[in-house]
Amino acid sequence: MNTITVAAAVILNEQNQLLLVRKKNTQFFMQVGGKLESEELPENTMLREIQEEIGGQATIQQFIGRFETLAANEKNHQLVSYVYQVELDQAPKIDAEIAEMKWIDLDDDQTLLAPLTKEIVIPWCRKNL
Repeated sequence: MNTITVAAAVILNEQNQLLLVRKKNTQFFMQVGGKLESEELPENTMLREIQEEIGGQATIQQFIGRFETLAANEKNHQLVSYVYQVELDQAPKIDAEIAEMKWIDLDDDQTLLAPLTKEIVIPWCRKNL
């Protein structure tokens, strides 16, 4: 199975809602983030992707962990994710390849979620908030 390595951001608002994005021509909502470029550190990838996808700067609050799940949009791909909790320096706005952005409640069962979001991020948020 092919592997994709990404850095992903857990971004929460004051109501403990989670910020998710959906890339163009895909159906799953997922964390802001993206693939590491060669020789790039995961935290640098994540800060770059935040800038590209939702047009802002962010501060890393903590490294949550390295996780393996199935990829949401690439069949037969394993996703290796470096996940960080971050705080945005300003309100997010859609940019780059993002089709849609929304804040979801942690008990949202209407939104189609990527495996990383559903299996790792939401349980982590529930346990740590």
